[in-house]
Amino acid sequence: MAGMKFGFGQPLTRKEDDPLLRGAGRYVADVWPDNTLHAVVLRSTHAHANFTLGDLTAVKAMKGVRLVLTGKDTAELGPLPTPGVLEGVDIKVPHYPILALDVVRHVGDAMAFVVADTLAQAKDAAEAISVDYEPLPHVIGAIAALEPGAPQVWPDRPNLSFETTLGDEAATKQAFAGAARTVSTTIINQRLVTNYMDTRGVIAEYDGERYTLTLGSQGSHIIRDIICGDVLKLPLDKMRVITPDVGGGFGTKLFPYREYALAAVAAEKTKKPVRWIADRSEHFLGDSHGRDNISTATLAIDDKGKFLALDIDIVADMGAYLSCYGPYIPWLGVGMATGTYDIPVCHVRLRAAYTNTVPVDAYRGAGRPEASYLIERAVDTAARELGMTQDAVRRKNLIKPKALPYTTPTGKTYDSGDFAGTMARAQELIGWPGFAKRATASKRAGKLLGIGLASYVEACGANGPETAHVALDRDGGVTVLIGSQSTGQGHQTSYAQLVAERLDLPPERVRVIQGDTDKIKTGAGTGGSSSIPVGGVSVDRATTTLAEQLKDLAADALEASAGDLEIADGAIKVVGTDKAISFADLASHPKATPEILSASKDFSTDLPTFPNGTHIAEIEIDPETGNTEIIKYVVVDDFGATLNPLLLAGQVHGGLVQGIGQALMEDTVYDVSSGQLLSASFMDYAMPHASDSPSFVFETRNTPCKNNPLGVKGAGEAGAIGSCPAVIHAVIDALDRSFGIRHIDMPATPHKIWSLIQQARKSTAA
Repeated sequence: MAGMKFGFGQPLTRKEDDPLLRGAGRYVADVWPDNTLHAVVLRSTHAHANFTLGDLTAVKAMKGVRLVLTGKDTAELGPLPTPGVLEGVDIKVPHYPILALDVVRHVGDAMAFVVADTLAQAKDAAEAISVDYEPLPHVIGAIAALEPGAPQVWPDRPNLSFETTLGDEAATKQAFAGAARTVSTTIINQRLVTNYMDTRGVIAEYDGERYTLTLGSQGSHIIRDIICGDVLKLPLDKMRVITPDVGGGFGTKLFPYREYALAAVAAEKTKKPVRWIADRSEHFLGDSHGRDNISTATLAIDDKGKFLALDIDIVADMGAYLSCYGPYIPWLGVGMATGTYDIPVCHVRLRAAYTNTVPVDAYRGAGRPEASYLIERAVDTAARELGMTQDAVRRKNLIKPKALPYTTPTGKTYDSGDFAGTMARAQELIGWPGFAKRATASKRAGKLLGIGLASYVEACGANGPETAHVALDRDGGVTVLIGSQSTGQGHQTSYAQLVAERLDLPPERVRVIQGDTDKIKTGAGTGGSSSIPVGGVSVDRATTTLAEQLKDLAADALEASAGDLEIADGAIKVVGTDKAISFADLASHPKATPEILSASKDFSTDLPTFPNGTHIAEIEIDPETGNTEIIKYVVVDDFGATLNPLLLAGQVHGGLVQGIGQALMEDTVYDVSSGQLLSASFMDYAMPHASDSPSFVFETRNTPCKNNPLGVKGAGEAGAIGSCPAVIHAVIDALDRSFGIRHIDMPATPHKIWSLIQQARKSTAA
């Protein structure tokens, strides 16, 4: 069948944007059932303490107060579980209570849930609760937590949550023994707070038999299964979870949280809808954080600059509790330790530590950005130590196309790609040979110009299984039911294009329904860049089956052979004639049973896709202020195949800005002495603005994925994976050229850069 005009590869604008831009979106905060009550969480002001709540009689008698839940009231509930543990690794998961009973373990730990007629009344009541704290010793930072004698987060276990290794230790040591040179790099991948447009929230209702939770999530089924099954200990049919519009998730909205169970219990007890919406500072204190690794990578190198082996030591901060997939996240990074490079052997040691901080879990890329940043920083450091250029050391060590499929020493098998090819094209686009001339002009203007290169590869696109149900409606349109969840990616448009590829319907004739566990039987949610690589395959297969069924039905209606029919313009035609039947008429055919008018297909795979590419950033630093401006930014990606170039560019641009934010400004800062979160609002936590972003140059240089039926590779996380090292490499390049500064940790803030320059100037003067 010929390519359809609305189908695969077409640059369709997003059909969902019109209502969103007109303010007609419906987010969780827009849901207001009649007689809704308001809830507030009382949170700890201490990093670690025994606590006792005072007599609540007066609080419960305050105007408008309907309910106060404490740890004693919720002690029978199951804890928040940690399904994301590592196979074969002994991890004693600590009890993560829905409300702390008598000990809090981080600032923001939940102690009580107050429900009242109005939000103001709930806040007043929460503030009126007397709390008697007995402070306990606390520890901030994973390295400090693993020091002998460090305060213990949990009294019955050490701060070492778990330790594991991967690779061949003996072969790695042997390669190091024969190396001409070794180069070590230690980096900090700082803790981040996920920030999306709409904060988390939940509206809980109870009708006497079933709970209905309306909440912003990345997958309604995941939330239902854990909150209903694991926490409330009920059959899953006792809960419905609905997800309306979601303004960003980035991993953090994939997980269950305490407030969902608390709101459900409160709705049952008060017999009224209960609403909890986080304010922004509460989001900083209560939602999982991301990243927070300190790692050392050491490369063994021969006398010609070829990498022989890699040794890595990673310490990951888990926070006070093990969040849903917390232990699994750094392990995902371990698997990608060698990046795009032909490194014969490696050994990785991973340790995870408890600290008195907010738990850490997946944030856009989930371990893969950490891995990419570490290996890329190690490669760049090696280039400078060896006297090689950034691109020369990579050309010598990148995996060659003829070596594919290539199995890394960590067990990943890359199926396709041309890593040197994307680098060469990116260099061409940015004008790599002309950089020296641009740097001279910048220096005359009193500025420092730097250029930074980063190659990346990630493993993604294998979450599942995902089932798609596609049905022809009576009006001739099509409805798609699928358990993935759009949080801004454009699923209404992208899935409609896959339907159009088989049924040639315009996007407005395709209705995509997500986020309702009553309407959709199963769902893996959205995470790991899997919506199109997994959900898209399900939609394509279901639509293909439906198309064949409709042809068989049309053959009867048109008195023709199914082999003589074609689908075009929302109808089925006899090839070479004007004889046709519309989808609407076909749906009304006497033999059009629901079974004929619909099809369901699922897809699951253990084989990830491996998107890859090259990022190059050109930045300019003002040495008198330390301010960094991104002058040019080029990225060339291999995504296997492009479903919609406009949506793809949007995903890449968003990831790039998040990476730029981490590289230059974002930082989660705890006070070591008090355990207080110092960066708990936008007054203290810097976020990238439009003015911080250049006009990106983005191209694809695709090689079809052999692991995916559509040939696609996951794309949602890629921008955030290659951007951090590219930007930091450019900053270091600028500082090294003028001051010999060869290391800076993220975020490379103006003050940090200015301070390094001042130190270098003093050293030179001395």
